[in-house]
Amino acid sequence: MRPKYWRQATAELSARDPVLKSMIHQYREYSLGSRGDAFQTLARAIVGQQISVKAAQSVWERFATAHSAVTPAVIAASSTERMRGCGLSGQKSGYILDLAARFHSGQLQPARWKRLDDEVLVAELTQVKGIGRWTAEMFMIFN
Repeated sequence: MRPKYWRQATAELSARDPVLKSMIHQYREYSLGSRGDAFQTLARAIVGQQISVKAAQSVWERFATAHSAVTPAVIAASSTERMRGCGLSGQKSGYILDLAARFHSGQLQPARWKRLDDEVLVAELTQVKGIGRWTAEMFMIFN
């Protein structure tokens, strides 16, 4: 499903940049789209930090398989040891547990994020251990 702004955005980019114009024309069947679930998107971002895409996918698959569901409640009840068994470092395990706890407690409420100014959302997301400005901005682009 294409975002409502997609047609206007691609037209404006095509008008400003000949390289993008060519790419937009060549790949017109593609568009940006949300991964959907904010918790999983942020957790995947943490998993993927400083490792290859292929390694991140492998770790994510083991992580998802080791848990009955990748939801804040299930992950918040997990343990560092279980996550380390999936290939996560102790530090990344802690980051994901912090993320899950903040979602599970209601401290992070994705339903209200669309109403927030970008800087306010960046400030909120960067309070989570393991999420810096770059991760927050990538989240806003892709989710």
